[in-house]
Amino acid sequence: MVAAMSTRRSLLCGLALAALAAGCSKSSAPSGAPAAGASGAPATGEILVGAYFSLSGEETQFGKDSQEGIVLATDQLNSDGGVKGRKVKVLFEDTKSMPQEATNKVRQLIDRNKVVALLGEVASSRSLAGGLIANAAKVPMITPSSTNVEVTRGRDFVFRVCFTDDAQGAAAAEFVTEKLKKKKIGLLYLAQDTYSSGLAKTFSEAVKKHGGEIVVEKGYQKGEKNFRTHLDQLMAAKPEIVFVPNYYSDMVPIAQQAKEKNIPGSMFLGGDGWDSEDLLKGAATELEGAYFTNHYAPDVPWENSKKFVAAYQARWKREPSSLAAQAYDAAKLLFDAMGRAKAIEPVAIRDAVAETRGFSGATGTISIDKDRNADKPLVVVQIKGGKFVYHATVNEKRP
Repeated sequence: MVAAMSTRRSLLCGLALAALAAGCSKSSAPSGAPAAGASGAPATGEILVGAYFSLSGEETQFGKDSQEGIVLATDQLNSDGGVKGRKVKVLFEDTKSMPQEATNKVRQLIDRNKVVALLGEVASSRSLAGGLIANAAKVPMITPSSTNVEVTRGRDFVFRVCFTDDAQGAAAAEFVTEKLKKKKIGLLYLAQDTYSSGLAKTFSEAVKKHGGEIVVEKGYQKGEKNFRTHLDQLMAAKPEIVFVPNYYSDMVPIAQQAKEKNIPGSMFLGGDGWDSEDLLKGAATELEGAYFTNHYAPDVPWENSKKFVAAYQARWKREPSSLAAQAYDAAKLLFDAMGRAKAIEPVAIRDAVAETRGFSGATGTISIDKDRNADKPLVVVQIKGGKFVYHATVNEKRP
């Protein structure tokens, strides 16, 4: 999923970022530092991994959920002896929900802290920014939940453990046309956001392949708070369902204003950007019966997921979100690769991550494909009784 809103996945200016990446280089270890390997990272002592997330700003909840998942995975690892007899320490940096901060923090983690690998971000806009720096420095990075296809494209050191927007859009279209039997569909999306508009485009193309029709399409502007006119125009076209691939922060007022117009929650279908406790807090009643595609649900019928949920609840005293689960999987997969790597240095770790097949995670069985994306299940979640409830699995690969 997701930045003011500094989009979870918006593309940044390639030339500007390339210029930033050009300045990324590894500084030499300070005098008196532990012996270092070829990467400049210490060869003994704690293994340092960097993590950059939105720990403040508009997507704070996404960042904090991800942090909790990584902390849990790291504590479990270290209690079991770490990697190759060494403990792992994860250094967290706050992107403040801004792509420029992602660039700065990744450079800092690589140049100053000498991390051997990176975890982050949630928003594709920030993963694109940070990933450019990581790739130029040849430090492997795994994003838990950035779904824009460009995040990993052409970047040999950037991976993801989530599905892509292409896969999500196609799955949502198949679900609505084949399972729900809805053929006349409305579309409402954030026009200035690459995640939202990109997912809308993929969904629309897939709907047509399944014999459906987009009867009305509305793109709204970033910062809009009054959606009543858009809702009137959507309903005037008499759609059977409306696909709204946006973020929870926008969906809450949309749902509240829809209720004013007696539009039931079951009229809406969303994407993984809906996955937040704040959506339930702000619009659970208004969205009763709505569906959304996601990476995970707390009640999925998988043994590994049940173990993760129990451990997370014991540690954090609440149910995990999909962001927490994905971040947990990203960390666990990275640690597994570090254990298999020929050496604790970036290139060897990168190679081990690329070789990952059949990794049993909380969000399903994950294999990394040739494009450094995750081949894994996708679930459909329903909002029911004020909760997110598992409904179905697409492309199931059980752990």
